Amino acid sequence: MNRTISFARIRALLAKEFIQMRRDRLTLAMIIGIPVMQLFLFGFAINADPKHLPTVVTISDPGPLSDSIVAALRNSSYFDVIKATQSPDVGHRMLDEGSASFVVDIPVNFSRDVARGAEPELLVEADATDPATSSNAIAALADLPTDALRDDLKGPLALRVQSNPPFSVTVHRLYNPEVNTQYNIVPGLLGVILTMTMVLMTSMALTRERERGTYENLLAMPTHPLEIMIGKIVPNIFVGLVQSTLVLVTANLVFGVPVLGSLVLLYCAVILFIACNLSVGYTFSTIAQNQLQAMQMMVFFLLPSILLSGFAFPFRGMPVWAQWVGEFLPNTHFLRVVRGVMLKDNGLSQAWPDIWPLILFLFAMGTVSLLRFRRTLD
Repeated sequence: MNRTISFARIRALLAKEFIQMRRDRLTLAMIIGIPVMQLFLFGFAINADPKHLPTVVTISDPGPLSDSIVAALRNSSYFDVIKATQSPDVGHRMLDEGSASFVVDIPVNFSRDVARGAEPELLVEADATDPATSSNAIAALADLPTDALRDDLKGPLALRVQSNPPFSVTVHRLYNPEVNTQYNIVPGLLGVILTMTMVLMTSMALTRERERGTYENLLAMPTHPLEIMIGKIVPNIFVGLVQSTLVLVTANLVFGVPVLGSLVLLYCAVILFIACNLSVGYTFSTIAQNQLQAMQMMVFFLLPSILLSGFAFPFRGMPVWAQWVGEFLPNTHFLRVVRGVMLKDNGLSQAWPDIWPLILFLFAMGTVSLLRFRRTLD
């Protein structure tokens, strides 16, 4: 055996490795794509100080003073008044659905009490399921009593400027009054865990068959591609249900996270979400040539599912383009459903706006995987 080092042999081996890397275009794309994606996600899409949060104002005392409060909220960078109504039920419904982050209630006889110096109370109800989203906006409300009516307190009301603030602000943090971050993080972990495990398991479904040499036997069977997909996916649904039950029981017994809503609705959403992730993994398995590529594709899907879904960072703190990307991810909608059911006691009517995107995603991804399925070894 020749033990001397040959630079010619080293050069030949290096050339061979570079040729293999060039031929493995999917791996090369992942090597370039994952760092670039991380750079853009962390650089542009991550914002711990969300602004322009959707706000509903319920006006029980219409008038100039109420208009000034609405204008002050609109001028603030933290609040985006999307609706002004005289019905408190509208605001509460939008809070339950997650379409509003704050409801500001201007009470009856507000203008009269300000004129009399009675210092009326302005009630602000905040969706505290994600404390990071609402904390800075709530802090900004401290300036509202001194700034909102500055131009209105003139003439006979000028003395109110020099005395106590004309009104006070009382904040009610709904759904998570103790601002417990575990109420937000632990239910979100259910989506992250299912995304990671379900996509990984099925992304290797066909690549494992190819590497073990059993893919020929699978193709030789008189089966339809849909039957193969169902056979690969359904067993993993039961695995996902076991994982989900373990997470939910631990969340309730160890971390004290409540389950206020229907367990039937929650588990239906879990099954639908599991099926969505399994369909993603199965699609990856029809594209990847080996298990390494399948794992790389899983990471490529997992990163935005964590960063753009509202799990790790406030969803409304991201730029608009990142929110659009997040709306296409099943984890985004699942987190809203699971947090709504567990913390808000949401029913099907409140959860439906995030249920139907999961159903649409499942059918779309299932169609893609069936079209990608190949009946040959090439």
